[in-house]
Amino acid sequence: MDESAAALAVRVRGAKKAFGRSAVLRGVDFDLARGEILCLMGANGSGKTTLLKIVATIAKPDAGEIIVGGVDARRDGAKARRIIGAALHDPLLYDDLTARENLRFFCRMYGLDRADERAERVSDLMGMSERLDMRAGAMSHGMKKRFGIARALLHEPSVLLLDEPETGLDQDAAALLDKAITGADGARRAVIMTTHDRERARRLGDRIATLRNGRLTITERGGA
Repeated sequence: MDESAAALAVRVRGAKKAFGRSAVLRGVDFDLARGEILCLMGANGSGKTTLLKIVATIAKPDAGEIIVGGVDARRDGAKARRIIGAALHDPLLYDDLTARENLRFFCRMYGLDRADERAERVSDLMGMSERLDMRAGAMSHGMKKRFGIARALLHEPSVLLLDEPETGLDQDAAALLDKAITGADGARRAVIMTTHDRERARRLGDRIATLRNGRLTITERGGA
């Protein structure tokens, strides 16, 4: 691995993925600097979620190099996952446990100390402190979505992956999410976020990329 890859939050080179005869990713290349926000756009079925899952080490590419925080994610997925926080479509909460119990469980999975302190901190970030002792199965979709994002922040990841995170959130929750994305809570995270909202992408993103026909292109700068 060269020094330039180690200095980046994420480097992807030649990522390919097919499902049967259908090629979804045809050689995706991109770099993500530390602290940078990349908004990923594209039609439904274009491969956005597949790409996020590959970076998150949830799915394996058929070919390509995936470097996260200087770690070869294909060779050492466990180490890479300690750097990554991922909130995809499934909030990954157990319905029979309370939110607090869910967050404690994930703290144990990550080998984290001060579980209750961490649970309260990330719940407060998402405006859900008063719901910590509510059973996940009794929550609305929006509540689960908030706690799913809180779960992704538990271990203070330097790389955050979000798949259409604003879906199902009300205006107040979306504003809290934006603070977490932009680091207004004091954290400096690199973020890859999929969205269909170009205005939001322009406002939050440093760069906007479009995935089309299995290839990724940087289409414009954000920060508008």
